[in-house]
Amino acid sequence: MKLPLFCLFAAITIFSYWLRHINLQHLKQHGSKVPQGFEGVIDEEKLRISSAYTFDSSRLGLWDSLFDNVILVVFLFGGVIAVYDRFIGSLSDSYMLSALLFFLLMTWMQTLLGIPFDLYGTFRIEARYGFNTTTPRLWITDLVKSQAIGALLLAFLITVVFWLIRWSPLHWWLWVWGFMALFSLFMMFISPYVIEPLFNKFEPVVEEGLEDEIRVMMEKAGLKVGRVMQMDASRRSKHSNAYFTGIGKVKRIVLFDTLLKQMSHGEIVAVLAHEIGHWKKGHIWKRLLWAEVMALAGSWISFKLLAWPGLPGLLGLPHDISLPARMIVLGFIASLVMFPLGPFSAWRSRCHEREADRFAADLTGKPQDLASALVKLSVENLSNLFPHPFYAAFYYSHPPAVERIRTLREWAVTGGQN
Repeated sequence: MKLPLFCLFAAITIFSYWLRHINLQHLKQHGSKVPQGFEGVIDEEKLRISSAYTFDSSRLGLWDSLFDNVILVVFLFGGVIAVYDRFIGSLSDSYMLSALLFFLLMTWMQTLLGIPFDLYGTFRIEARYGFNTTTPRLWITDLVKSQAIGALLLAFLITVVFWLIRWSPLHWWLWVWGFMALFSLFMMFISPYVIEPLFNKFEPVVEEGLEDEIRVMMEKAGLKVGRVMQMDASRRSKHSNAYFTGIGKVKRIVLFDTLLKQMSHGEIVAVLAHEIGHWKKGHIWKRLLWAEVMALAGSWISFKLLAWPGLPGLLGLPHDISLPARMIVLGFIASLVMFPLGPFSAWRSRCHEREADRFAADLTGKPQDLASALVKLSVENLSNLFPHPFYAAFYYSHPPAVERIRTLREWAVTGGQN
């Protein structure tokens, strides 16, 4: 099975690179025309810069992907994983400590190998197009913080998961699924107040009148949010955004300070109305429920396959490799099997985004405000306004910007009757 699996991996990789290619070719063919809805906001020079940014970012992503895939092939198909597994086993006889070292060292190696690409993207590409405001010192501080937090969380997860596996050999799949579900919810509660403030400064919106407008709109929607905050995103980048964070009573709205500078109050309220639409339409809980159903099925299948003696042999590996190594093998095979589900997931997300757009248009009564906000977000962030339809169908979690803006402006003309 080693050769068929390699061929399947190669086919999926080539297909993904072909999608990237046709997307860039589509941009090259159409990227000089000002799209409908952007007249007077973007000119040919801005389109040229936007296209160049997309090309440069995509090239970096391609080289990053090629490098990762070469490492993956050597590690799995070249048998390096077995050597690494034996090395970890030689460090400790402890079942728990060996598992912890296996995943921690592998995670750190992945991070180390990815640093050159991250540095080039941040300090060359993002800087070239006027986005980067991160200093080398801040970049290093972020890296150290994220690695420390990630290591602590990973150590906790590995310890609990492998303890559950040893404690309940026949039913660990159910216990692990339950633990991971609770842990995910717990992180959604504590992240806004414990983790996010370690990287950014959050403070109440200080722009006069804006918070009141937001609260009026939220009361109209029947939604209570703890606080409306602004974040010092401009310390790292000039990209702009807004999002909801937290869950239950700790949920709150966060606005990038860059977004506050770029948009009118009406546009900001419209963007937030869209985010509220996700809550009111139950998208958050639907996604959580779907993820947990899939995770439960995956836990049971993993339980069966990890106990199957033939699993390592699928990649030509020794049958006596450790459980952590078997998990890596299973994870790789699962990624191949799950690849065709990617477009379905993206389609479901786009449906949710359209529903949230409609909700925002109905709630504010001003679909043109959301359309105007999306135009500004697209132009300021140098977004690709001409994605290939097939590429967008396969990967885009949001409908293409031009499509969304056209629909919103049609609603503004017809009163949302279409």
